[in-house]
Amino acid sequence: MAHAAPASGARSGMAGRSPDVFSPQVHTAARYGIPVVLGLVYGYWAAANRRGGGEITGWNILFGFVTALAFIVLCLAVATFAPMLKRELHSLVKSAFAGAAIGFLYSQTGESVLRSAALGVAVAAGIFGVFFYRYYTREDGEGNRIR
Repeated sequence: MAHAAPASGARSGMAGRSPDVFSPQVHTAARYGIPVVLGLVYGYWAAANRRGGGEITGWNILFGFVTALAFIVLCLAVATFAPMLKRELHSLVKSAFAGAAIGFLYSQTGESVLRSAALGVAVAAGIFGVFFYRYYTREDGEGNRIR
């Protein structure tokens, strides 16, 4: 009994890429669900940093939810618009968002603005290096995926 040869990657349109095992509905749910979950965690973390182990107040809860909402909106904006940019700016926008988020969290602990900014810049620089390398090795100069 002869077995059929598997379709080659070039003929099936998937040269060098793994098959997508998730449905479009799962991708849509993840596109909005992940920023919401991250935003809620971020808002809780910022509120906890701000209260410094003290009692939970209504203002603290409001601060957490407003922080979460701001994070969610900015995260969705970065996820939507950053991929439209060239790889350098794409990396810069994502790393700047991460650096600013970490710097803001650190500032809620009561540390100085300079230390918070320095931490944010250090995190942004590290993340920029990782993202730039990733996009540089997987995109051509026009931003088209090569792998």
